[in-house]
Formats: sequence, C-alpha cells, structure tokens
Amino acid sequence: MKKTNAMRILDKEKVNYSVVEYEVGEDVGGENVANKLGEDVSRVFKTLVTMSNTNEHFVFLVAVNHELDLKLCAKAASVKKIEMIAMKDLLKTTGYIRGGCSPIGMKTKFKTFIDKSCEDKDYIYISGGKIGMQIKINPKDLIRICDMEVSEIKKG
Repeated sequence: MKKTNAMRILDKEKVNYSVVEYEVGEDVGGENVANKLGEDVSRVFKTLVTMSNTNEHFVFLVAVNHELDLKLCAKAASVKKIEMIAMKDLLKTTGYIRGGCSPIGMKTKFKTFIDKSCEDKDYIYISGGKIGMQIKINPKDLIRICDMEVSEIKKG
C-alpha cells in the first residue's frame, strides 16, 4: 500500500494507527463508508472545510451521521458566520478530494475543531487521504497531532 501524506505525518510523529481499506463504489458518503467498515456511524468522522465571514478557512470533524451546526461552528471559531466551501474549491484549498479529505496533511494548516462526541471513544475513523482508505486512530492522538479544539459543533 502506498502511504498518503496523512500516514507519513503519523509515522513521523510516532502515532499508533491502523489503515483500513474498503471497496470503493459510487457512494463515497460517510454512512456508506461506515457500513463497508462494519463500524457504528458514530465512530466514523467526516472532515468538512468551511469559510468564515472573515475569509478564513476552518476545518470541522463530525460523525458521519450528523450535520454541522454552522452557528455553533462560528461560535467555536469566534467569527460571525461560517459556510461550507464550494466542492470545486476543496482540492485547491486542502490538496484532497471529496471522500478523501483528511484533517492530517492538508496543503495549509487550518484551525480545526472536532465534535465532543469523540471524547468517549477509544478509537475513531478519519479519511486516510484518499477514497477507499480510512485511518483508525485514538481521538486523543488525533487532537494532539492536529492541534484540534474539542467543541459542540453538531446539530441536535
């Protein structure tokens, strides 16, 4: 298996993780990925990139069965308003494509937040940096490596 940027960074930082590959189909949505992994959707996190009213990018991680509450996200980021970036801008902004966007190893380091639902889990899955590849990691290690803030950012 060819290592992705995310894996090389984790190796360099001596973080314990494992890689799980899955069969790629038409649907790269997170709930479909969780089903292919045979995991609960609350353990599979998606990486979402946003733009604020101050023209800053922020990254948010939330379980695939939840949506971001953009008002809570703006509050966490201390800005007035946040919106999702256009899908066409994802690659040039992060270096990753939809379905393969990892919070680790983006082209630019953005302020990153993860939903507090990760705190009671001994492991979660995040994108490994390409479609068909997930990284299984302890959320505490992920938070440390990415210098994330833990916050309530999901709807409901």
